[in-house]
Amino acid sequence: MLDISSAKDNKETLLNEDIVAPEVRLIGPDGEALGILPPQKALAMAYDRGMDLVMMAAQANPPVCKIMDYGKFCFERDKREKEAKKKQQTIEVKEIQLSCRIDVHDFETKKKHALRFLGDGNKVRVVMRFRGREMSHISIGKEVLERFREACSEVGTVDKTPVLDNRTITMIINPIKK
Repeated sequence: MLDISSAKDNKETLLNEDIVAPEVRLIGPDGEALGILPPQKALAMAYDRGMDLVMMAAQANPPVCKIMDYGKFCFERDKREKEAKKKQQTIEVKEIQLSCRIDVHDFETKKKHALRFLGDGNKVRVVMRFRGREMSHISIGKEVLERFREACSEVGTVDKTPVLDNRTITMIINPIKK
């Protein structure tokens, strides 16, 4: 039983003396229905068993309360959330910047970075910015992006084809699912 009667967790679960409904539907610690009772009587039954009275469904009519060990309940819930979070995979978007005047060695280095990012399961945004007179050579930039797409084709597929927006061409590559 909790020693602080007005304790609330971050999900705003009401327990013990915080329950102010005129009557509650009571569920026992083993899941059996104990009927509709005033909250004082339900709280006395919970204290007799050395447990807490926890409001499980406040929107029900009458509200549903359960007799349980609240500390154990919070521990189990947090453990489940942690396991679910561990199984969840986060995908980041990594950015690689190219130039239409990129040299062979620099291109290979950028390709290696992209292959590593895609191998880790991240998306890759390939960006090419045009400066000054480079705007007259957009076709060269598109050729470089097409070469980059072919170089990454074994581990990634193009999600967003190269699009010219002002002075920038952007392409997004997704990793291939295993």
